[in-house]
Amino acid sequence: MSKANLLDRRSVVGSLLAQRKGAIAVGGLGASTYDIAAAGDHDRNLYLWGAMGGAVMIGLGIALAQPGLPVLVITGDGEMLMGMGSLATVGLQQPNNLSIVVLDNEVYGETGGQASHTAGTVDLVGVARACGIPDARSISTMAEIEAFAAGMQDVGRGPRFASVKIDSANLERVLSSRDGTFIVNRIRGSLGFRPI
Repeated sequence: MSKANLLDRRSVVGSLLAQRKGAIAVGGLGASTYDIAAAGDHDRNLYLWGAMGGAVMIGLGIALAQPGLPVLVITGDGEMLMGMGSLATVGLQQPNNLSIVVLDNEVYGETGGQASHTAGTVDLVGVARACGIPDARSISTMAEIEAFAAGMQDVGRGPRFASVKIDSANLERVLSSRDGTFIVNRIRGSLGFRPI
C-alpha cells in the first residue's frame, strides 16, 4: 500500500469508538492507548500502560466473562507480534463478542521506529485465519472501518480480526489515568460490580 493511502490512526480509532454503546475497549501498550484516550475518556476504557503483548488475552478474558457485551481490542503491530500466540487461544475459544483491531504502521513506534516484521513477510491476517479466526481481514478505507465498527455491536459474529494499515505519524500523547486500580474499578462499576 502506498504511503498516500495509509489511514490516520486517530480517525480510525475515533470512528471505531463513535457508536460504541456499551462496548469495553482495551487499548494496547503505547500509541493505541493514547488513541483511545484521544477519542474520549470513557468508563469502559481499559488502558494498558505495561503488559506488552497482553492486550488480546486481556480482551479475551473480558469477552469470556461478559459474553453478552461487545469487547474491542485496539493494539499495534508490535504488540500483536509479541503476543501472536494469543490469536491461537482466541481461535480455540471462539468468543463471539470479541473484535480485534491491529493498527499496523509497520514500525515499533515505542522504541524508536524500527521496521517491524509486518513491513516484511509477516501477514497478520493470514496468521489470524490460520489460528481459527475465519473473519480476519485487511481494512484500507474509512468506510470499511465504519462497517467493522457497526458489526462490533452484533454479539454473535465474532471473533473478528482486522489489520488496518495506518500512517506512522508521531502524534501527541493523550494520557488517561495511569492508576490501574481506578481503571479496573471504574469498569467494574459500569458493569454493576463492586470495587475490588
